[in-house]
Amino acid sequence: MLTAKQHELIRFIQQRLEDTGISPSFEEMKEALDLKSKSGVHRLISALEERGFIRRLPNRARALEVVKLPENAVMGSPAPVAANDAVSAAIPAKAVAPEPANDIIDVPLHGRIAAGAPIEAIEGQSSMPVPAALLGPGEHYALEVSGDSMIEAGIFDGDFALVKRTDTARDGEIVVALVDNEEATLKYLRKDAGRVVLDPANGAYEAQVYEPHRVQVQGKLAGLLRRYH
Repeated sequence: MLTAKQHELIRFIQQRLEDTGISPSFEEMKEALDLKSKSGVHRLISALEERGFIRRLPNRARALEVVKLPENAVMGSPAPVAANDAVSAAIPAKAVAPEPANDIIDVPLHGRIAAGAPIEAIEGQSSMPVPAALLGPGEHYALEVSGDSMIEAGIFDGDFALVKRTDTARDGEIVVALVDNEEATLKYLRKDAGRVVLDPANGAYEAQVYEPHRVQVQGKLAGLLRRYH
């Protein structure tokens, strides 16, 4: 099932691919759909990708392929919308190979997070630009890493962690964990004997062990950005 905005976006992408062979930029999609930010475009793209209507071509910042179109989607005509503001079913779409380009979207930047001992729960209202190619489906946010407890995982003080928002994770995944609803830390997640273990990636630090009710997963690591001075 697609919402009216999702339907409108996939029609716009397919029309641009047929006209030029290049998928539209996030800015062009934002303007075409009259959205306030490119983050809204990213959420629509992620939803279409999860439903199998489009896919991102690997190793390209701006490369979308329409896999299938909603039924009765005719280029240049108004989008049919059902009473529940959604349309169903799909038909194959003609694949057009787009060319690479660069797209940047803004993700919320929620301050600093400890890669060491937990620090106070992160807050923040700013944002930072991130290449869209680094973000997969889902909602994301960024955190600045503070500390060295994850250096053996290649995560260093001052790096920016790109985090996919989720409240679940598997053993062995690097997560943002909120402890006692007050302190946040970036660690490997592990469960052992009914308890939650937050493992560092630095032999100088010990694992942190908590009862399950004390720990909330607030996201898992999706990527890193690093500035060189």
